[in-house]
Amino acid sequence: MDKLTPNELTFIALANEYCQSIENAMQYESREEFVGKMLKLLPRLYITMSDLEEDPYTDAYIESALEEDVYDMVRERVANIMTDEDIYLEVFVEDMKYSDTPISASVSENLADLYQEFFNLVHSIQDALTETQHEMLCQCKANAANYWGQTLCNVLRALNAIYYMI
Repeated sequence: MDKLTPNELTFIALANEYCQSIENAMQYESREEFVGKMLKLLPRLYITMSDLEEDPYTDAYIESALEEDVYDMVRERVANIMTDEDIYLEVFVEDMKYSDTPISASVSENLADLYQEFFNLVHSIQDALTETQHEMLCQCKANAANYWGQTLCNVLRALNAIYYMI
C-alpha cells in the first residue's frame, strides 16, 4: 500500500481534533459549547471508523503513550466543565443485568477513555510506515468493536441529553 485512503486520513485527523479539543477543554466558554463540540466530533469519529477496512489478521500494536497523570488531568478538566452533569445512568453495562440498583457512569471518564485510545493511535501512527499505519487503523477498528465503540455511543447518548436539557 503506497498511501493511506482518504477515509483513513480523515479518521486520523478527527482523532487528532478530538484530542486537541479534550486537551483544550478549559478554553470553551461554556459547558454547552464543549458538549456541542463533542456532539459534532463523536458521531463523525464513529462513522469514519465504521468505514475503515477490517483486517482480522493484523498484529499491529498501538503503543500506550499516554501517561496516567495526563489521563487524570484530562478527566478532571472535563469533570470541571461537566460539574453536576458528569454522572449519568448507564444501561449498557454487563453488570446491569444482575443489578437491582441503577449503575452510573461518568462523562469525564468516558471522554478520557476515548482520549486515551485516540492519543495512543495518533502518537503511534505519526512516524510509522504507511503499511504499519494502515494496520494500526485496522487494530483501532477492532478495538472499537471490542471496547471504545460502545463507550462512544454511551457517552454520546448522555451528552445529547445534557445538551438538549440546557
